[in-house]
Amino acid sequence: MRRAFATLAAGWAALAGTGAAPRADAAEVTGLAPHRAVYDITLSRSAPGSGVADLNGRMVYELAGSTCEGFTQNMRFVTRLTNREGEAQVSDLRTSSWEDAAGKRLRFNSSQYRDERLEDATQGDAGRAPGSATVRVELTKPEKKKIDLASGVYFPVQHTTALLASARDGRNVFLADLYDGSEKGDKVYQTSAFIGQRAPAGKVAVGKEADAAGVLDALPSWPIAISYYEPGAEKADALPAYELSFRLFDNGVSSRLFIDYGDFAIIGELKELKLLEVNECKH
Repeated sequence: MRRAFATLAAGWAALAGTGAAPRADAAEVTGLAPHRAVYDITLSRSAPGSGVADLNGRMVYELAGSTCEGFTQNMRFVTRLTNREGEAQVSDLRTSSWEDAAGKRLRFNSSQYRDERLEDATQGDAGRAPGSATVRVELTKPEKKKIDLASGVYFPVQHTTALLASARDGRNVFLADLYDGSEKGDKVYQTSAFIGQRAPAGKVAVGKEADAAGVLDALPSWPIAISYYEPGAEKADALPAYELSFRLFDNGVSSRLFIDYGDFAIIGELKELKLLEVNECKH
């Protein structure tokens, strides 16, 4: 579950075609509105064998920064899951990352608590060396480790703006390998995004309890559905690890979240939205 929300909560930063390698020109990083969003999480459905009887919680996501100083993302996602026997467990995921606007470097750390006890922690730094054919990842948690990834992987901020650019260009499909340091920091997901028809400004209702809902009303948006595949899932009949759908507005804000894990699915409703001050570049 942590991987899906880390991905969802991203803003991204490079214009690219479907399946193309990331562009690393900071001048092309556009359309990201620094903001703080709060989503109420509820259970949509669960299969009898899932073990999930009920689930509810809240996710708070914040994006700050600019093209000159990079983008910082902070997220806290707390859920209470009740199983079929009536036993409840509280999960608390906390993530923080900084990403260079040109897509050259990503610093990340995350902590997963269950019933207030630390269960997992991941921390590391990923970077693209000039002229290198790889992305070097140096992990410090859960253990010190160095990993080389293919140079074409997208970092989270890169991925969303590339997706947004594809939507603006009228494309229907965007394929990308995505790395954000989640799980134990050593996994790259293969993603397939399907982009629906553009909705003009004012055609999509946004909850008025969100402080900045009026801003979203004035923007076009697109329905997005992304499938996430485990590494090596090249077979035509391979099933995704999970599927994420949401509505993406032209400033990078997401609403109407839906995550399908197969045996259960959850919904995230945008309840609060505050636009943050944009830091102007000094140079």
